[in-house]
Amino acid sequence: MRQTFFLLMFAAALCTTAAAQDELTWPPALPGNKLFVTDTSEEFLKPPASLTDVPVAKTPPRVDFYYYPGQDYPGKPWSNWGDGSVSGSKYFSAIGDHRAPQGNGMVYVYDSETQELRQLASTAKTIVLPEGHYTPGKIHSRVDLGSDGWLYYSTHRGSTRVTTDQYHYKGDWILRTHPDTAKTEIVAHGPVPKACIPTSILDPDRLIFYGGTAAGAHTDKTVTFFAYDIRKQKVLHTAVPGARRYLIFARSTGCVYYMDEDVDKLMKYDPASGKPPFVIEGSLGLRAATEELPGNVVYTMGQQDDRIYRFNTKTEKIDDLGPFAIGAQTYVATLDADPTGRYLYYIPGAHGSSYREGTAVIQFDTKTRTRKVIAFLHPFYEKKLDFVPIGTYGSALSPDGSKLFVTWNGCRGGQVRGKYPFNTCALTVIHIPESERPL
Repeated sequence: MRQTFFLLMFAAALCTTAAAQDELTWPPALPGNKLFVTDTSEEFLKPPASLTDVPVAKTPPRVDFYYYPGQDYPGKPWSNWGDGSVSGSKYFSAIGDHRAPQGNGMVYVYDSETQELRQLASTAKTIVLPEGHYTPGKIHSRVDLGSDGWLYYSTHRGSTRVTTDQYHYKGDWILRTHPDTAKTEIVAHGPVPKACIPTSILDPDRLIFYGGTAAGAHTDKTVTFFAYDIRKQKVLHTAVPGARRYLIFARSTGCVYYMDEDVDKLMKYDPASGKPPFVIEGSLGLRAATEELPGNVVYTMGQQDDRIYRFNTKTEKIDDLGPFAIGAQTYVATLDADPTGRYLYYIPGAHGSSYREGTAVIQFDTKTRTRKVIAFLHPFYEKKLDFVPIGTYGSALSPDGSKLFVTWNGCRGGQVRGKYPFNTCALTVIHIPESERPL
C-alpha cells in the first residue's frame, strides 16, 4: 500500500508538471507586461550547496531581463543554437522555433542605449516556398556584421529527418539582413548541395563567409568546410572533413583555422593563397572561441576536455591555460573576451544543464589563470519569473567590457520528469561591476 501510494503521488506530480507546460501562454510576458525587468540581488552571489568552495564575486551585478518577441506560439521548442555578436551599442542574436519540415528562425538586435530588443528578420518570410517544401527551423550559425553594413548568418534543420527529397530539400541558406532597414535577402541557397549549415564565421573585410556543414541525410555524418565569396557569389573552396562546430578567424591575416575532428588535425585556410585547407602542427579544443585580440591572441575551449587554450595567430603557438569548469559541467558553446584580452566570460552546461550549477556566469582571468563566478542566475529567476535559464549558445561582450549579453534557452512551467525542458528564449544584459574587472 505504501509503495502504491508513493507511485500514485509521483504520477500525479508528473501530470501536474506536464499540465503546467501545456498551460503556458504565448507570447511570454513579464509582470505588468513590462518590456524588461532589472534586478540587483545578493542572491546572485549564493552558490549551490555543491559548489561552496568556488570563488565568487563580492559585488552582485545588475541584470536586465527580456523575453524575445515573436514567440507567439509554442515552438518545438523555441531555442537558441547560434552565437551572437556586438557592434557598438548593438547586440545581434537569433532564435528559432525548431519546427519541421517548415520552421522559422528569427534575427534580433538589442540596443543598450535605448534598451530596446527588436526583431529584424524571419526566415519564413524571406524563404517563401510552396506548402510541404522544407524551410529551416533554426539559425545555428553566428550572426556577424560585415563591413558593408549587413548581418550574415546561415540556416539549419529543425529535424534530422526532413532534409530529404520528400520535402524538396536542396540545401540550406546563407542570408543577410540590414540592421537599419530590416531588409533581408538570400545570399546563397545550397552552397554545399544537400547540406545544412550549422557553423559559420564571417571575414567582415573580405566578405568571405566560412561554414561547416552537416549532411542533409541524417545517416550521413559528413562535415564539409567551405569558403563562400559574397562579392563574387561563388564557392572558393570545399574540404572534407570540415569544421564541425566552430572556427577561428584571424582578422589580422584573413586566415581561418578549424579542427578536423575526424582525425583530430588542426587545419588552416588562407584565402590569399588560392589553395585548399592544409594541416598545421598542434591541437586544441574548439567548441567556442573569442575574436582575435591584441597580440594576435585567440582563446578557445573544447566541448568536454575542460581546458582553456591560447592560440597565437601570428606564431601559431598553442598554450594550455588550465581548466575552466567549476564543477561537473564542461560544455561551453560561446566564449567572450574583454577588449584587452584580460577577462574571459562563459557559462558551462550549454545544452540545458547550466541550472545544475546555479546557472553560473564565470569570469576567467587570463593573467592569473583563475576563475570567479560573477553571478548565479538560478534559482533567482525561477522564484521571481518562473523562468529557468538552462543554457546558452549565444553571448557577446560590449566593446568596453562592461556588459555581457546572453541569449538563453530557458524553461517556464517547472520540471518535467526531473528536468527543465526547453520552451522559451530570453535575453539578459549582465552589467559587470567595475570592481570585479580591475586592469
